[in-house]
Amino acid sequence: MLELVVLLNDDMTQAIEALDLTPSRTHLLWELGQRGPVTQRVLADALKVTPRAVTGLVDALADGGLVTRELHPTDRRATLVTLTTEGQRLTAKLKRDHRTLARALFAQMSWREFDSFQRGLADVIARLRAHLASTGRR
Repeated sequence: MLELVVLLNDDMTQAIEALDLTPSRTHLLWELGQRGPVTQRVLADALKVTPRAVTGLVDALADGGLVTRELHPTDRRATLVTLTTEGQRLTAKLKRDHRTLARALFAQMSWREFDSFQRGLADVIARLRAHLASTGRR
């Protein structure tokens, strides 16, 4: 299990460094790509960080031309974080790379093998989440 985690982490680190990103900035872009424009509060909850930490991440991504802040249409106190065209392009590349890796890892499996793997992995993830919750680490 540790070897799998190390290999996946190394692959992710190399890929995002090539894009001049950090893991936290990549996670924020991924969330925006999945959710569309959202408030910084939503991003903080999704990333499990403080709103102050999200402000720093959004500032850096805005400086890089990947996101913008826009007025919220119904809440004068809130702003929406939105992907720019360049941010959308980069997020689409992250998704393509994700699909490419998935194909490389699973294309040789039969549907039956993949289904069994997917169910087993879901069970392991559920048990890990329960374990972390019971130990107060998540």
